Amino acid sequence: MTTTLLRTAAELHARTRTGRRAVVMTMGALHEGHATLIRTARTIAGPEGEVVVTVFVNPLQFGKGEDLDRYPRTLEADLKIAEQAGADAVFAPSVDEVYPGGEPQVRISAGPMGERLEGGSRPGHFDGMLTVVAKLLHLTRPDVALYGQKDAQQLALIRRMVRDLNFGVEIVGVPTVREEDGLALSSRNRYLAPKERRTALALSQSLFAGRDRHAAQEALRARAREVPATRARAEALSAIGESRAAADAHAVAKAVPGSPAAVRAAARLVLDEAARLDPPLELDYLALVDPSDFTEIADDFTGEAVLAVAARVGKTRLIDNLPLTFGAAS
Repeated sequence: MTTTLLRTAAELHARTRTGRRAVVMTMGALHEGHATLIRTARTIAGPEGEVVVTVFVNPLQFGKGEDLDRYPRTLEADLKIAEQAGADAVFAPSVDEVYPGGEPQVRISAGPMGERLEGGSRPGHFDGMLTVVAKLLHLTRPDVALYGQKDAQQLALIRRMVRDLNFGVEIVGVPTVREEDGLALSSRNRYLAPKERRTALALSQSLFAGRDRHAAQEALRARAREVPATRARAEALSAIGESRAAADAHAVAKAVPGSPAAVRAAARLVLDEAARLDPPLELDYLALVDPSDFTEIADDFTGEAVLAVAARVGKTRLIDNLPLTFGAAS
């Protein structure tokens, strides 16, 4: 398969379409995470469909002092990766092609969800992101568009925009791809010096610590449903010297649905330790949120949640997240 490079919407619209068109939107600097998105798109589109990868570094979603000028631009390498992963075409428009009249006067507003977490740290970022996604959806006219779950808040906002504004496109989220050491794949990872990368591992390690604490709590909760444990049983075990069994009985007797506070605390401990490294990790936020609106969940929350973290190491800002489920059905 030879992947075609397209520079204008007219070239893209002139292509003959037979099956479903699946689109993967990127800012270039493709890596294995993007390749996974493209391979997934290829599977969804099928042999009769078409996979289009967009490569566009969107100036609207970079704030003052962010890395727009130094963001990696590697189109030749991107074409090779896209082709190997199964893309039919790469649509790499110029800024003038996407914004022919200059910066658009009318933009998409991300609303309250867009002001939280990433939006709070990067004002206007999500307005710019949704505006270009809306434009690219119109320009590429896909049946399905795929986005990585690493950018969980972005994915949630795109889904909300598509639902609220009646876009006729299916949105598919693809799980985060990680390097062998656990660091989430990102085009910005290439900015990290070796010592900075070691510090950056704290992002994923904090999430894994929170996930492990959560898993232990949920296992205890499951045991509480199965074992008829009481304080009296624990005291009886203690009286005959069975301290470990007594402690377990106490815990089971008191077991409740997994505590979000404990998950946050486990993750925060790792991040606090990383703040003392050389170079240090500078935490932006750690949050455990409801993915429907990205507000913090309460201790009695049940359902799907997202444990999210953002931090800076040196001059590089990184984000990561993990999905968690609280209060599995009895």
